[in-house]
Amino acid sequence: MKNLSVFDVIGPRMIGPSSSHTAGAVRIALVGRKIAHGKISSVQFFLHGSFAKTYRGHGTDRALLGGILGYSTEDPRIVDAFKGADEKGITYSFTPTDLGEDYHPNTVRMLITTDDGKQSEVIGESVGGGSINIVQLNGQRVEFTGEFYTLIVKQRDIPGVAAHITQCIASEGINVAFMRIYREDKGDFAYTIIEADEEISDSAVDKIKAKPDLIQTALVLSLR
Repeated sequence: MKNLSVFDVIGPRMIGPSSSHTAGAVRIALVGRKIAHGKISSVQFFLHGSFAKTYRGHGTDRALLGGILGYSTEDPRIVDAFKGADEKGITYSFTPTDLGEDYHPNTVRMLITTDDGKQSEVIGESVGGGSINIVQLNGQRVEFTGEFYTLIVKQRDIPGVAAHITQCIASEGINVAFMRIYREDKGDFAYTIIEADEEISDSAVDKIKAKPDLIQTALVLSLR
């Protein structure tokens, strides 16, 4: 039987009436903020299922903006997230949508644009108690929770890349909890996602990125 923590039973400390609609929404948007990896100028939120029906009443809209602004789940500034976004010049919109039956009822699709014009797409599900799953990244189906130190590598889909990444991680003494590779078409590009027990060092990321013929981008996420 799974050992339950206090977090599993009562959920996280948070602002808002619902862990699924507020804490989970904050955490999804925090992931989106880190994936965007730059100064955010605009964000479009497409709300699915229960999110689409109750996002105003449950404060999901404020929670999502709070995450984009970098607020934690317990940050009191979440209640004034609209003002915070306006002050930073971030434009935003909320659009109820239907993503289909394959997605959890508490799902949001985010299109995030940075000042340099780069756009990132992130789809995340709030699955209860503040826990989340990120299920799509820039059109690629993926799966990670943000509960571990997480490394995301966009790479060429050719032999030797996975070995290079794991060697760089092992050389830093980092223990890997989960490692998955996702790809659409053979020989195109792929994402390697590593969830680790220890913080992933800048030096490990630098080693991975040292082979530009193999690696396009690498970034670290940590919601811990």
